[in-house]
Amino acid sequence: EIFYKQFNGKRDLLLLGGDVQPIDEVSSYEFSEKILDIVQKFNGKEIITLGGVGLADIPKKPKVYCTGNTKKILDKYKSELVSNKLYGVVGPIVGVSGLLLGLASRRDMEAISFLAETYGHPMYLGIKGAKEILNVLNKKLSLNIDINKLDREIKDIETEILKKTEQLSEVTKQIALKKLQRRFGRDVDYIG
Repeated sequence: EIFYKQFNGKRDLLLLGGDVQPIDEVSSYEFSEKILDIVQKFNGKEIITLGGVGLADIPKKPKVYCTGNTKKILDKYKSELVSNKLYGVVGPIVGVSGLLLGLASRRDMEAISFLAETYGHPMYLGIKGAKEILNVLNKKLSLNIDINKLDREIKDIETEILKKTEQLSEVTKQIALKKLQRRFGRDVDYIG
């Protein structure tokens, strides 16, 4: 989905959000080029992509890193909240988030990517890291988002996710026990 927001005639903001992206190379390029076509129709000047840096453990206070396709855009977004010291921490930026950085250069558009530390597990949402990126964007783009209100929503979401994860774990355990019972033909009540 693409969302459009106008800020007092000063600038416009296009937000692209979704749960999926193309998985093959050709489709990823086609999709990214189409996004850049839309940005150009709106006379867009910058591309900002978001992503995560998968870690082995859940970070207590996720750090935010950035990289861009020009020194000028890196200088613009540099702050105490963002590090551009990526070497040895961040690997390749894959998918549309990475492609847009490179393809924007071909169209003389500046692009930057913000990457928050997160737990590298497919079921982990990385809400705390997303909040850290939102903090950066809120300050740099003057979005006037009430972060305190967001904190309450994050707590509610994390509580709900924890409940669902526990429920899913219990269902998975029960399914495994039933399979073992069928296989061994007797009651099994513990998986170690």
